[in-house]
Amino acid sequence: MDLINFIFIIYLFFLLSIGVLTYRYSKTQEDYLLAGRNLSPWVTAFSERASGESAWLLLALPGAAITIGMGEIWSVIGIIIGIISSWYLIAEKLREETEKYQTLTIPEYFHRKYNDKSNVIRLFSSFVIAFFFLFYVSAQFHASGKVLNSLFGLDSWIGITLGASIIILYTLLGGFLAVAWTDLAQGILMLGTLVILPIAGFIEIYDSNLSITSSLEKANIVFSNQNHKIFSGKTGFEALAILLGGLSWGLGYMGQPHLVIRYMAIRSTKEIGIARKIAIIWAIPGIIGAFFVGIVALLHFGPEYFQLVDPEKAMPLLASKVLHPIVAGLFISGAVAAMMSTADSQLLVSTSAITEDFLHQYLKLPVSESVLVQISRFVIIILGLIALGIALYSELMGKNIFSVVSYAWSGLGAAFGPALVLTLWWKKTTRKGVICGLVIGFLTTIIWANIPELKAMVSERLSSFILAFLAVYIISRVEYDKS
Repeated sequence: MDLINFIFIIYLFFLLSIGVLTYRYSKTQEDYLLAGRNLSPWVTAFSERASGESAWLLLALPGAAITIGMGEIWSVIGIIIGIISSWYLIAEKLREETEKYQTLTIPEYFHRKYNDKSNVIRLFSSFVIAFFFLFYVSAQFHASGKVLNSLFGLDSWIGITLGASIIILYTLLGGFLAVAWTDLAQGILMLGTLVILPIAGFIEIYDSNLSITSSLEKANIVFSNQNHKIFSGKTGFEALAILLGGLSWGLGYMGQPHLVIRYMAIRSTKEIGIARKIAIIWAIPGIIGAFFVGIVALLHFGPEYFQLVDPEKAMPLLASKVLHPIVAGLFISGAVAAMMSTADSQLLVSTSAITEDFLHQYLKLPVSESVLVQISRFVIIILGLIALGIALYSELMGKNIFSVVSYAWSGLGAAFGPALVLTLWWKKTTRKGVICGLVIGFLTTIIWANIPELKAMVSERLSSFILAFLAVYIISRVEYDKS
């Protein structure tokens, strides 16, 4: 066993130890799902960032930078704008509102805010969360297979199963408190990876006297859709589609349930300003760094190399090549950190949709808080196993992480983002408007993503968000004017 593998294994045991240590602090549903609403601004900010930027940031985004080229820079810009917008538009108001209505989940907040006696909002939004998060979590499990394959040469299905088992286990033990504290450690590690690795790569390229311009031109020849220009060589409507498709990643940040619950868990609205600054300071170098990990790997290894090797393995390959084994081991652990920090949060949010929104609030299951927590743990196992099955199927069918994350990101962002923004900022928003927004966001994503002609014109991330926003606004306006 070499030093990189040893560091990686030590890191995994560190994660499991946090789950064990926080086990005894999760006695109620509020403890298990929101850490008792008592997170510090530092833990809140790093937890939100680590959960928001899953393995796709360290694996899929560098892979997209390799295969798509400089046109992927629009995704970087869109993501940074989306993060900043979410912290300013959602964080403080949502923390105030969910405490006011004494709710632990987004479905329950909508339900109580609009006094939805029909239970349509709670039940449908819980279904949307569970549906899309199964795909999202599966993408994180799939990423684990790629990292472990790069490190240990394990078959991908073994790596997927091993990574899934670790995530399920420590989420099962410690709940949101374990998730938040592991996210703090993982967020620090991820930022170090995204800042230091591309700098080290550029230094090595400079020392090797490689020409950046000629290398990018060569990539344009090898990859048919690759181009060193920011519109990937496109003009007119095609260039506009590239720009809007990249920027549309930012829209999803305002509706991701596993991110906005971080705002609900901070101990005071007065500390949101501090957390917001920390999150933004993390985001700018972190997102830009991920893009340049791909560009540096392309320059370092050459485009022909990535015709034979999966481009989404660029980060661990580059780290192993240009860094000291101890540092490389830590940074490759950062890729797994990214995967785990998102998957654990999504498992918890999916679990809360089933146990808190459906079993506890809707069915009024007559059980104690401690029993409800045990039921939540059981649901985590079931959902984790289903997501594992989807991940193994994705590996078998050759699907990449980027496309699966885009699908789930679009569905969740479009279903909840417009409804949440308008609910918090527009007093004329109505129950029927929210229901229509949820339905339109959900259905548009599924339909648009599965019709290649539509997807080629504009991404489902943009179309579904806009249509859902219009649905909430128009239906609410009509209903409000009638009242």
